Amino acid sequence: MMSRRIALTLVGLLLAPSIPVAIAEELIPFELRGQSKEKQVPQGSGAGTCSFGELKLPQEFMIYAAGSYTGREIHFQIDQSGHQATQIDVVANSISRPVVLLLGAYEPTIWNIGWSSETKILAVLASGYHRQVVAGLPKNVPLLISSYDNKGPCGYFYVSEETLGSLNPISRRLFGRSVDQVFLAKSGQAIVGNPLGKDIKLVTSPETPPESFLDESAPLAGSLGLEDAVTRGLLRRATSADAEAWVNALSEANPTPDIPPIASKGTPRPRQPSLHNAFVVLKEFVYPAGLYGGNLATFYVPKGVPMPMGDPGHSSVYDFKTLRCKGAICR
Repeated sequence: MMSRRIALTLVGLLLAPSIPVAIAEELIPFELRGQSKEKQVPQGSGAGTCSFGELKLPQEFMIYAAGSYTGREIHFQIDQSGHQATQIDVVANSISRPVVLLLGAYEPTIWNIGWSSETKILAVLASGYHRQVVAGLPKNVPLLISSYDNKGPCGYFYVSEETLGSLNPISRRLFGRSVDQVFLAKSGQAIVGNPLGKDIKLVTSPETPPESFLDESAPLAGSLGLEDAVTRGLLRRATSADAEAWVNALSEANPTPDIPPIASKGTPRPRQPSLHNAFVVLKEFVYPAGLYGGNLATFYVPKGVPMPMGDPGHSSVYDFKTLRCKGAICR
C-alpha cells in the first residue's frame, strides 16, 4: 500500500537533544503536532466496569480535565464514522503533584500525550462520542476509554465550556473527588498544569505513536481522499464534456419544457453544472470525510455505476440514472 506519511512538525517549543539516562531508556522527546500513518492498533474495548480496578492513589494528586469538541484535523481516519479524524496534543506539566487526566472530545480523536520529565501521570480516562484513542502513554499507566462509540462502561462526555457539568460526577465516581481544573484545547493543543518554561524538556512513550491508529479500511479525508481515489482508479477528473453530457441528457429527457422562449434565442437549455473540483465516479466509491466548505466537490455518476456510499458533505452529486442532482448547492 502506498505510504502516506506526513512529516512531524515541531511548534513553539525547544526540545532538548537528549534526556536524562533514567528516562531515555523508555521515553523519547515529545513533539507537538505529530501526524503520520501506520497500521491500526486496537485500544479501549469499553468492556468491564467503570473503574480503574486496583489503582492506588496517593494522598495528594491533581485531577485535570482537558479537551474540546474537536481537535486539529488530520489526513487519515481512525474509525468508520465518516467524521473527520482529529488530534489533540496534550502536555502535562505538574512538578509538585502527580496527575490524573480526564480527556474528552466529540469527534474521532487521537490524544497525543507528552509530559515534562518531572511529571508523573497516575491514570488517564478518555471519552467522547466517536472513537477516542490515546498515543504516547506508557503501557504501565492505567488507561480507560469510554465513549458512545465503544459503549464504554462510564458512558461518554466531552470537554467544553457548555459541558462542564458532566465532569465532576465522573471524576468523583472514579477518583473520589471533583476535578481541580479544566484546560480547553485550542488549535489541537492543551497545556495541562503549570505553564511551560522556555527550556523545559518534554518526553513521550514510543509504544503507541499517533500513526499507529490509522484505520486502513477507511478512506483518506478531504482532498487527499479524492486524489487517492483518482490514483486507485475509482474516480477521474471531470471535463467540460461531462458537464455537457449532463445538459444533453436533461434536454433529451424533457425536449419541450414548460417555459416560454426568449426572443432571438428560443428555449434556453439547462444550465451546465459546475466543474469546480469535479470528478466522474468510475467504480464503487466511499466519500472521504470532510467534504465541507473549501473541500466540497462535484460528482458525476454515470448509468451503471453504483452511487457512492457515505456522506458527500456539501458536495453536489449528479446521478445520470435518475437525472437528479443531490446536494446543498444543486442547480
